[in-house]
Amino acid sequence: MLLIKNGYIKSMAGPDLPKGAVLIGDDGKIKEIAAEIAAPAGCDIIDANGRLVTPGCVDAHCHIGLDNEAVGWEGRDYNEIVDPVTPQMRAIDSIYPQDESFGNALRGGVTTACTGPGSANVVGGTFVAIKLYGNRVDNMIVKDPIAMKCAFGENPKRCYGQGNKKAPMTRMGVASLLRELLFKAKRYAEDKESGKNPGFDMKLEAMIPVIQGKIPLKCHAHRADDILTSIRIAKEFGVGLTLDHCTDGAYIAEELAKEGYPAFVGPSLGAKSKVELNHKSFTTPGILHKAGVKVSIITDAPVIPLQYLPMCAGMAASAGLEMEEAWRAITINPAQATGIADRVGSLEPGKDGDVVIWTADPLTTVSAEAYVTVVDGKIVYQQD
Repeated sequence: MLLIKNGYIKSMAGPDLPKGAVLIGDDGKIKEIAAEIAAPAGCDIIDANGRLVTPGCVDAHCHIGLDNEAVGWEGRDYNEIVDPVTPQMRAIDSIYPQDESFGNALRGGVTTACTGPGSANVVGGTFVAIKLYGNRVDNMIVKDPIAMKCAFGENPKRCYGQGNKKAPMTRMGVASLLRELLFKAKRYAEDKESGKNPGFDMKLEAMIPVIQGKIPLKCHAHRADDILTSIRIAKEFGVGLTLDHCTDGAYIAEELAKEGYPAFVGPSLGAKSKVELNHKSFTTPGILHKAGVKVSIITDAPVIPLQYLPMCAGMAASAGLEMEEAWRAITINPAQATGIADRVGSLEPGKDGDVVIWTADPLTTVSAEAYVTVVDGKIVYQQD
């Protein structure tokens, strides 16, 4: 067992506890949170000495383990650029937990990430939610799959249409390929259900959880028209949807609030490297939140290294997002929006013992990092 005492507890499940303790059991689950907890016999104890104690941070959209720190082609395992429609690809088959980015993320207080294929393809394959500590991905899974990756806009157009004279060359082409796949998948699922026994199709098999509403489409969309096209198609087929990147979200905030889909905003730090990033800004999360959209902040790592997720939340707070909501945007909001809030995103009895003790508040102090990081009740990083 592990007892963390004398911490400023920000549980994300209720009011802050200015001086409190967290007890984690041998099963790696949180047992109790209170002002004072008597240490059970044989319990390991960490004295937080007044430091900030929070749940481990959660990133709802990145490519850690698939797009690695290794330089060059060998470290790039996140885009199967041979066919614009590859729903049968699975993130878990490309993840390399030995990459140094995992340790860096833990040092930065990020303990869970939703990772998967990139945005070269109209449909790229399934994302998975994993813990960032471990040496075998099978033992790190929180939920698999969590979503089916789709992409709108410049990326699929550039990878296939530009100079290759291959679909999709236009935004119309991107939408038509996604619609065609959804039509076929719906019919395939209905035929299987009715006993017609259609011939096996691996692509359509992979889409059945989407058609059945078990996982959403995870739609890469920066520009306002692409965001609204993704919503239009999701509503046509009655499937779930998350709005990933949502760069132009501030321009259509009221419309997005009416629709009710969660927005994963980012990466907001760095150059505007393509046309559809022209409106990239740290003001977007605050504008969307004030309109009534549930917002999570993402790094799209390695675009922004995963350890800087809290810093990005702090920059959004300095640009207008309420401070408490900035914390929610990297903890409970992404956990809820990706369907893993039963395990992570807040400090509550019964949830996984993923806890960070900070050297300082990372949303207000650029140099802040984890003093101790705990995953499933195990100390996985500790400052010397």
